Amino acid sequence: MDYRIEKDTLGEVKVPADKYWGAQTQRSKDNFKIGSEKMPLELIQAFAQLKKSAAVVNCKLGKLSRTKMKAIVQACEEVLDGRFDDHFPLVVWQTGSGTQSNMNVNEVLARRANEILQEVASDESIHPNDDINMSQSSNDTFPTAMHIAVYSEIQKLLIPSLRQIKKTLLKKEHTYMNVIKIGRTHLQDATPLTLGQEISGWRAMIERTERMIEESSRHILSLAIGGTAVGTGINADPAFGDKVAEQLKEQTGYPFMSSNNKFHALTSHDEIVYVHGALKALAADMMKIANDVRWLASGPRSGIGEITIPANEPGSSIMPGKVNPTQSEAMTMVAVQVFGNDATIGFAASQGNFELNVFKPVILFNVLQSIHLLSGAIISFDEHCLQGLEANYDTIEENVNRSLMLVTALNPHIGYEKAAMIAKLAFKEGLTLKEAAIKTGYVTEEQYDKWIDPVKMVNLPD
Repeated sequence: MDYRIEKDTLGEVKVPADKYWGAQTQRSKDNFKIGSEKMPLELIQAFAQLKKSAAVVNCKLGKLSRTKMKAIVQACEEVLDGRFDDHFPLVVWQTGSGTQSNMNVNEVLARRANEILQEVASDESIHPNDDINMSQSSNDTFPTAMHIAVYSEIQKLLIPSLRQIKKTLLKKEHTYMNVIKIGRTHLQDATPLTLGQEISGWRAMIERTERMIEESSRHILSLAIGGTAVGTGINADPAFGDKVAEQLKEQTGYPFMSSNNKFHALTSHDEIVYVHGALKALAADMMKIANDVRWLASGPRSGIGEITIPANEPGSSIMPGKVNPTQSEAMTMVAVQVFGNDATIGFAASQGNFELNVFKPVILFNVLQSIHLLSGAIISFDEHCLQGLEANYDTIEENVNRSLMLVTALNPHIGYEKAAMIAKLAFKEGLTLKEAAIKTGYVTEEQYDKWIDPVKMVNLPD
């Protein structure tokens, strides 16, 4: 492999000749050979947006020449286009402030911007620290890029996935609103409801958690940029943070703003903890929905079997014809991963010492993983399971007719104690509920037919 020699304040470093990164990136690559988890490209994209904004603002403030600004902006746009994805090799497990990834971005942008300056025959040159990182510190740029990346991924991936699954659930809810089935509490038979009513509960869960996610996400629109090293804004124009946030708003279309307290923004990640709490709530709801689906589809002959789900692939290497609820299984595995991520994020966010939290990369990695896993799993669960979900009418009707909990409708007429005696008699002697009711003498056949009406028990609107 061909190398070139790069220098930093510690001396000379060999860097692969075909890579755009510099000495500090190479030192990190050599010193942190830990795991396979790379810094997410979504963070790199967020950094490119931030560095582009900073260059524009520094130019407007008279700190950066227009020629340099244009070269930096072009380099940032090329990074945003994905041209340099292979030039960001650093792992998550590095310095807790993310300094080395900030410098990785600075070095790649500086090298590419200098090529651009050579192409226009400019005699100026761009330095990764003095120009790309002008008015900035890793301590304010990394948390800023975190917020940009997390908010962007929620808007681009997660919210659309929730809208898609809501559409499917609403359609199923309307389709099966009049299909009366037996309810279950404690995994035991309970009073009737309709399949549509049951599905409406799932749909409402998604609606509620979507609102929670959108509300909590508004808090990460607040950015640390302008705080520089410890929150005081040293080496930055007092207007820098506000102007960069305005520029980011123009570039992304998202209403970013500069934090009104940079000391908080550098050392606390409570806003991301809050957002991920909403993601955990979504994961909990998806766990419940996926479990309901696989319970209701269980069997198909020796389980509940009240719904059918698509047969996407063979379910067994030994049992011919077996079909498993694989989409539910994938969804629930994602849910437990999100629960684990939440524990990591919460603990890492509690470790802000004095003016800086130094668990930023692991927080960022876990929250982005949760967003990506939830988005992908929800789309997959919707397209390969929920959209093909159908009611098994015969089994639903049979279960309603066999249930002893219809006896609840007799309570207002004969009282709880007598109704309980009827249910116990039916269970003990293997009678239908109607047979047991008439046998006790508490209810006539005419009264039973009048009072035990599942349609009246589900309280459907007229």
